[in-house]
Amino acid sequence: MHLSDFLDFDAIKPSLPGGNKRALLQQLAQIAAGRLDADAGEILSSVSERERLGSTGFGQGVAIPHGKIEGLSRIYCLFARLSDPVDYKSIDGQKVDLVFLLLSPPDAGAEHLKALAAISRVTRHAPTLEKMRGARSRDALAAVLMGADERDAA
Repeated sequence: MHLSDFLDFDAIKPSLPGGNKRALLQQLAQIAAGRLDADAGEILSSVSERERLGSTGFGQGVAIPHGKIEGLSRIYCLFARLSDPVDYKSIDGQKVDLVFLLLSPPDAGAEHLKALAAISRVTRHAPTLEKMRGARSRDALAAVLMGADERDAA
């Protein structure tokens, strides 16, 4: 599975205000709800419930909040680069500035894990993270993410 299979390239946010972790998750839930014609409260609740199990801040300034949403027909991902990094209680203690919100139907167990793995592959590559932080527009970020996706497919 590749980012291009589930990432909403039209909804990439190149400079989303950070604030704090809760405000960030609320913003992401609102954006995703608008794109999916879904309930923002349900998205926030699902993602927050997962965060209570442990932070989805995976290190190097990257977080992958994720959750399962009733009625969702496909795996969906939204990417945002934050204008101000957020204290996310990440495993390495670094503030987060790159966020992938991943939402899946409740019955998409294996596919959900494959999507998480695809995001993880992209974010483990330090030069890609550097390019993501340097890209100034949605189109530039999309190009970096597509390039990373293609690199991982090779």
